Amino acid sequence: MVAVTSMVSKHKDLKKTTLLGAIWGLGHTTTLFIVGIIVLTLKLTIPENIAMSLEFFVGIVIIVLGLLVIKDIIVNKKHIHKHTHDGSNHIHFHSHKKSDTHIHYHKSFLVGLIHGMAGSAALMLLVLSTISSIPLGIVYILVFGLGSMVGMAVVGGLISLPFIYTSKKYTSINTSIRYLTGIFSIAFGAFLLIKIGYIEGLFFF
Repeated sequence: MVAVTSMVSKHKDLKKTTLLGAIWGLGHTTTLFIVGIIVLTLKLTIPENIAMSLEFFVGIVIIVLGLLVIKDIIVNKKHIHKHTHDGSNHIHFHSHKKSDTHIHYHKSFLVGLIHGMAGSAALMLLVLSTISSIPLGIVYILVFGLGSMVGMAVVGGLISLPFIYTSKKYTSINTSIRYLTGIFSIAFGAFLLIKIGYIEGLFFF
């Protein structure tokens, strides 16, 4: 959810943010489907150290997303430019903001792919290891994946509402909550790294 919040925070269109959430869920489902098939056919279990390593990597991704949010705010922030035309000084506000008509949906898919091996996915794979029927296991994966896509589409849309509402009339508030989103993302990612790397003993496994 933290990752999705970071991705939708810069956009001002409810349909686009909802789609971003759904595509995140699609990426999540794609990884689960591939790994789930391997687990079902080869009767494998995911070693704890590998699962923890994947969670650790997710923490890094969340930090990067938070940094990108803050970078986007700084780059797109309006600032004053002073220049001269025909001997007269002019001052105007300027921004390096790029058009947000193009959304990098593939980034949302990629982040979903990475998250597909962490969190609730580990629980799903654990359940799969107890299912003897491959067709039943595939149905389980697809139902789980559909729920993930629908759930994240709803979450993406709902989370984006404060950003959309404040983007036009309350730009200072919008900037503040985007800053908070970036900072929280970085802090949460750092917490995951410390928790998994040292408290849970990934580096001392």
